[in-house]
Parts: sequence; structure tokens; C-alpha cells
Amino acid sequence: GNPIPFHISTIKNVVLPDPDNATLLRINFYTAGIALGKDAPANMLKLVQKYAPYASFIREMTFRSLDGNNLVAAFRQISELRKRARAREIREMEEANLVEQEKLIRTKNERVPRLSDLTMRPVFAGRKTQGNLEAHTNGLRFISTRSEVVDIMYANIKYAIFQPCENEIMVLVHFHLKNPIMVGKKKHLDIQFFTEVVDASQAVDNGRRSMYDPDEMDDEQRERQLRKRLNQAFKDFCKKVDAVAKKNNYQLEFDIPYRDLGFMGNPHKEMVQILPTLNCLVNLTETPFFVVDLDEVDHVHFERVTYMSKAFDMILINKDFNKMPWRIDMIPNGDKDSIQEWLTDMEITYTEGPMNLNWKSILGTAKEDDRFYMTTEDDEVTEKEAGWEILRMFGREDEEEEEEDEDDSEFGEESAEEEEELEEDDDDEEAFDSEEDEESDFDADAELEEEGMDWDEMEEQAAAEDKRKRRMGEDIDEAPRKRRGGGSGRDNGGRQKKRRR
Repeated sequence: GNPIPFHISTIKNVVLPDPDNATLLRINFYTAGIALGKDAPANMLKLVQKYAPYASFIREMTFRSLDGNNLVAAFRQISELRKRARAREIREMEEANLVEQEKLIRTKNERVPRLSDLTMRPVFAGRKTQGNLEAHTNGLRFISTRSEVVDIMYANIKYAIFQPCENEIMVLVHFHLKNPIMVGKKKHLDIQFFTEVVDASQAVDNGRRSMYDPDEMDDEQRERQLRKRLNQAFKDFCKKVDAVAKKNNYQLEFDIPYRDLGFMGNPHKEMVQILPTLNCLVNLTETPFFVVDLDEVDHVHFERVTYMSKAFDMILINKDFNKMPWRIDMIPNGDKDSIQEWLTDMEITYTEGPMNLNWKSILGTAKEDDRFYMTTEDDEVTEKEAGWEILRMFGREDEEEEEEDEDDSEFGEESAEEEEELEEDDDDEEAFDSEEDEESDFDADAELEEEGMDWDEMEEQAAAEDKRKRRMGEDIDEAPRKRRGGGSGRDNGGRQKKRRR
């Protein structure tokens, strides 16, 4: 027969079942009428769509052999070839959008600024990458101990950040690039070089030592000196890089994060310290790096802002509505005022609300609205919320003032009604008081009249009145009489006797 070649991109997968009496090798191909899968090559997708209406496809081929060694070797070779082809395709896709960088011009006849024994992140092929960083005429070059080279051009550096070691275990310089570069097999937009002041395992082990141990005190002293020495070395290197860049007509300046404005938050999967710089909001000590360019932030919204919650979320909306916003979760409520003051200083608008929002739909609506930042609809008459005012859950300031005015007017009406009720109550009380005054005046006159009689006369008057009532057939209350007096009749104006009926 004639040998028929099959390109490796036409093979969907290769299966080698467990051998029984004979060894089987089954090769499955991409065909029309079935799902091709997300790993299918782009050119194979186009070919299947092109020839599907009229072409016939081979779905699978099965090979059988009593001696399985050849089929096992073929299975391994086909699998390895498919893996290499897939890696090459991914690399081509990664490099398709890369911006070609200029060649590095090495400095000659001058002393080159250099930092030694640095660790680079991201790493090459999953291994810890250590080496030296040098500053040349038009860029930086990192050479690893395995002779791997990474060039960073001054013209491609958007922001350079120097973070000294204070509360961390590392001192670092970080470069946020304008266009990504290839490191290993992937493209990256952030490149970092750092030196650890204290090894992580040693830092954990130190927790079991006493603070009064002389060796512990010596270690702390050496650690402080090492921190100071490394911070100074990195600072001097940054100054030299600035000088070299300016000498060759490049603009490069290192920013230092503002630690007094830092706060804790969760941008990815763990709580880290977020630090603002002059142009960015960053976390550089943990991977993946969190770097937000403030020039790309259109608006900031705070979610889950309530009196009951202990933390809130911060959403940084990108000016490009096709990109999802950045998130920082679980920020303590005590940092909200300082963050809002910092946003005001940076002239970035912000809103807050009590709930989580569906940003995919909100950005879709904003992207389709041509008059998103305007206060009127297409007719230029109908008023609407301008821009991100739609996110305000508590109303605008003018609406709050109107509500306050309405509340004041309602309060005034209620106060007037209450005053009328109080006046009516006062009138009733005055009438009641006048009646009580009249009764009290009458009682006082009666008492004054009684004060003119002595005890015997009062007894005689009471007996006469009892007889008169008995004659008239009225019931007489036989309740016991009580005597009440404050002294003798002559000293205190006479003793008085009161009866209860």
C-alpha cells in the first residue's frame, strides 16, 4: 500500500487500552458533527468548518498487534509530538501581540551599576531564578546563574517602584511595563527583582526563641544592620539607574510606596497589605502581583458599606469598559475614611452602596450608552443620572437637601399641631386649676368659719344636724369619727374635728 501522512494537528487524541491478548492503539481525529473542544488548533477549526458541508472525515483508526512494543513506542512518540506542537502554538499565540523591543546597547568604558545575588519573579520554567542586574545605555539586563537573559528597555518601563524593607522580609525593585515581554514561555507585564533579608524558614524558627536570649539579641542586631545595608544598596542602585537613564535621554524615576496610607485587603486569594504610590495601587510582596495604574481607573465604588458589616469591598472600574474592574475584598471599615480622602486627593470619583453589584451587566449598559456621562437623554431634555451617579444608593447632595427641607416643613407642621394640642391642654389645665382654686377657697372659708367655734360648740352642731337628718329619714353613715389636732385650742387656734360620711 501507499503511506498516507496525517498532520499532527488533525489528531484529537491517542488511546492505548490495557492489553489483553493483543495490544490496541486507537487514534481519534477531529471531524465534523462533534464538539472539537477548546484545545483544538485554530487552523483545524477553520478547516473543519470549511470542508464540513461536502467532505468525508475519518473519525478514528485502530491498530492491533500481538507484539505491543511497537504500538507503545508509537503511542509515546505521537503524544510527545502533540505536546510539542501544542506548546509551539501557544507560544506563537503569546508572541503574536508582542511589541518588538529594541536591542540592548551595552555600556563600555564605564563602570556599570550592578546589583548582585538577586532573585527574579516571574521565574524561568518553575525554577528559582537568581542572578545579577546591570544598568546599561538603553536598558537593564538580568543574567541568571544558568545564563538566562532578560532585557528591560528604559523606553518600555512605565513605572519603576523601589520598596525598602521595613515590615517585610525582602527589599525589592519592581518594573511595570508598557508592553509585555517574554519570560520563559509566557509574556509578563510586571518584572521584579528582590533580595530576602530573613529567610522564611528562619523567621518561623525564631518564634520559639526567648527574647532575653543573648544569641537572639545578636541575631536581631545583625538583621537590623542587614536591612539597613540592603536598603541603602538598593537605593544607591536606583539613583545610579536614574542618572544613566537621564544621561541617555530617557525618563525614569523610582516611586516609593506610601506606607502611612496602606491598608489590608484581599485582591486575589489572601489578605495582603495594599500600598498606594504616586501613580499606582500595589501589592508587590506576594504573587500574583497586584498593580493598578491610577491613570486607567475611571471610578471607584465601595460595596457592602453598612453599619452592621465589619469590612467592605473596593471596586476600581477601568476606563476600558471591555475589561472587568479590579477588586479588593475584605477591607476593614476603619480604613474607609482614609481611602476616600486619598481618592479625593488623587481626583478620582467614588460612590458607595450596601450591596454587591453585577458588574458585567453594568459595564455592558455603560458601554452601549453613548451619552453615559451626560445629564440628559438623546432628546437633550429628559434628565438622567450622569455617569457613575447611577451607583449612588443614598442619593445626591441636592436631593438630600430637598429631603431635609421637606422634613423641616413636615416637622414644622407637626410642631404647630403639637403646639395647638399643648395650648388646649393648657386651657383645660387652667380651667381645672381654677375649679380647684374655687374649691380650695370654699374649703378655706369653711375652715375659717369652723375656726371660730370651740370643741363643745362643734359637738352640739353635729348632734343637732344628726337629729335633723334622722327626722327627715335620711341614712346616717355610722363610720367612726376621727379626731385630728396639732395642740390645744388656745395655743393653736383651737382643735378641729372632722367627720367622714
